[in-house]
Amino acid sequence: MKSVLITGANRSIGLEITKQLSKQGLFVYLGSRDLEKGNEIVKELNKDGFQNIKAIQIDVTNPDSILAAKKIVENEQGKLDILINNAGISGGQFPQTASDTSVKDIKNVFETNFFGVISVTQAFLELLKKSDSPRISNITSGLGSLTLHSDASWKYYDFKSAAYGTSKTALNAYTIVLAYELKDLSFKVNAIDPGYTATDFNHYSGPGTVESAASFIIKHTLTDENGPTGQFFSNDIEDETGVSPW
Repeated sequence: MKSVLITGANRSIGLEITKQLSKQGLFVYLGSRDLEKGNEIVKELNKDGFQNIKAIQIDVTNPDSILAAKKIVENEQGKLDILINNAGISGGQFPQTASDTSVKDIKNVFETNFFGVISVTQAFLELLKKSDSPRISNITSGLGSLTLHSDASWKYYDFKSAAYGTSKTALNAYTIVLAYELKDLSFKVNAIDPGYTATDFNHYSGPGTVESAASFIIKHTLTDENGPTGQFFSNDIEDETGVSPW
């Protein structure tokens, strides 16, 4: 049975990914900063028929928390097949202007959305390398696309964010570097944008559903050996490839 760790999996898209992967027969580590809340969610999931799910405490901004989570996975599984770096924060209210957003606020968003992903990825690479078909999916946003943000005809052109959007741009860049480093191994490393989805993250303003977002992420995560690596996929791109410009 393949194992997957999903950070920030206690709600919204992360929780829906957990449900769908559980139904597909994977063992899911539901990553949550609050273990008690995570355990309560797993109990509810079990009641609803979802199996092979375990809550695991992981705060992506806390190195000790990350290492403790790694030890649990290592002791129980011996390896990790899939890492979905889903945990993220918006940075509070929008708009986030370049001239007024404080450096403190920007650093706070980067700590979770960028440095947190790097910390988790580096910690779990050892276990991922023991998998026959390791996958790393970094959950990003269309707001991280420099190409789209330079196109005045793009529907979200006016939605600029000095903290959130830039953190996702940095994450995209890291994804490219990581995919290149691992290209000669069996890894597939991609940046995946679930699209503008109605969640508590955006006060349910998005037109997309969590079901669609989760399915899209899973589609571009559970790829075979011929699947792409170092790509940027977006659920908001209206063609069958889903490939987004960087």
